[in-house]
Amino acid sequence: MTQQNRIALVTGASRGVGRGIAQALGATGMTVYITGRQPGQGDSRLYGQRLSGSLEDVAATIDAAGGRGIAVPCDHADDAQVRALFARIEDEQGRLDLLVNNVAHIHEQLIEPGPFWAKSLELVGILDVGLRSAYVASYHAAPLLLKSRQGLICFTSSFGGACYMHGPAYGAQKAGVDKLAADMAVDFEGTGVAALSLWLGPQLTERTRLVGAQHGEQYQAFLAQAETPEFNGRIIHALLDDPELASLSGQTLISAEIAARYGICEAEGRQPPSYREMLGAPRVAHPARVV
Repeated sequence: MTQQNRIALVTGASRGVGRGIAQALGATGMTVYITGRQPGQGDSRLYGQRLSGSLEDVAATIDAAGGRGIAVPCDHADDAQVRALFARIEDEQGRLDLLVNNVAHIHEQLIEPGPFWAKSLELVGILDVGLRSAYVASYHAAPLLLKSRQGLICFTSSFGGACYMHGPAYGAQKAGVDKLAADMAVDFEGTGVAALSLWLGPQLTERTRLVGAQHGEQYQAFLAQAETPEFNGRIIHALLDDPELASLSGQTLISAEIAARYGICEAEGRQPPSYREMLGAPRVAHPARVV
């Protein structure tokens, strides 16, 4: 199978992490479906400032990089829209090689200090769009991935799956997708499809730059060594292309560490650090199986 005819879907790709991952995949010549809640600029804001980016812009950058970008407006809180998304991919492509479960509900209060009960109950949305939605997307993707020579479901996660980070809703979502990867890998054994979760370090996005400007030295220090989303896109592509992918299935991997396996670094040669010692290590699933 050539790079040019590989098919990927990146959810939540109109901006931020999803956008960078999709662009990096497109640069390899892949056809990349990208989803966001709505076409056009939208009205996502942080601290009163509208965040830039649209699905159409991302699709155009994928095309310009040598791939094929296909923008599909999709609200991942709506199961009917998700089902229609995969029906379209099946109709147009007949299979899927890569699903990147990245979409998440990001509330403005997520990183504010204070206990969960002092914040908006809307933060629970990350369990609907981020955890539940990843299960639904994977459910519909599985039959298409099984038609691929080597398929992959990759969940974007973080060290918040192990340590306290941004409160219990965020932590539960990240720990949840790590466990989805571990358990889906069991079901995919022997099929040629792998599932894994990727702990990203701090990301250089428009959102994090705005946060850094608001929250001072703590965030600025993290951002100085942060990863670009494109860095993680190249890692995901290398994983998909790895003939030993099956040996990694079910694991939670740290981006900065797995990058060394493939010789991947940032464009300027910088190697982002792993925060394993500071923030914890991925949990290893017990080998027991109860069916």
